[in-house]
Amino acid sequence: MEWKTLRSEYLFRDLWFTVRKDSCQRPDGKIVEPYYVYEFPEWVTAVALTSDGKVVMERQYRHALGMTMYEIPGGCVDSDDTDLETAIRRELLEETGYVFKQFEYLGKTSANPSTHNNWMHMFLATGGEKQAGQSLDENEDIEIHLLTIEEVKQLLADNQIIQSMHATALFYALQRLNAF
Repeated sequence: MEWKTLRSEYLFRDLWFTVRKDSCQRPDGKIVEPYYVYEFPEWVTAVALTSDGKVVMERQYRHALGMTMYEIPGGCVDSDDTDLETAIRRELLEETGYVFKQFEYLGKTSANPSTHNNWMHMFLATGGEKQAGQSLDENEDIEIHLLTIEEVKQLLADNQIIQSMHATALFYALQRLNAF
């Protein structure tokens, strides 16, 4: 079922977003063109629990939807991150000021495999302790909220966590924690 890429042309390149136009051939010989692919860096996210069992949640404005919403911490894997766990440790410290004792890899998911070429890697981080203030990027404005697992489950039930990859990570973490 896999397609063969005949040629690719880059239409736009930027640090966090690249658009590619492909010409592809299906196994039955049919040519599919143009086929647009959005290239992004790898992403990491974590369901992060403090040492007393609270879930570290973030609220921030998301301009594309024009909404302020609940999310879990995470971000892009940087070129100087040695591995995925290093990346999520860095993101957690920068965004929340918390350091975590243990990390469990929960798997990966795709925002949209028909157009996106990257993965979101999901972690469960436990044993969190506040160690520093936030060290946010220039355009980040993130509020930290510590919620119980029951409060997070209610946010999910009320469709208040709308970032699909974050809802997926919460599903896997709650399953791992036997919290259903």
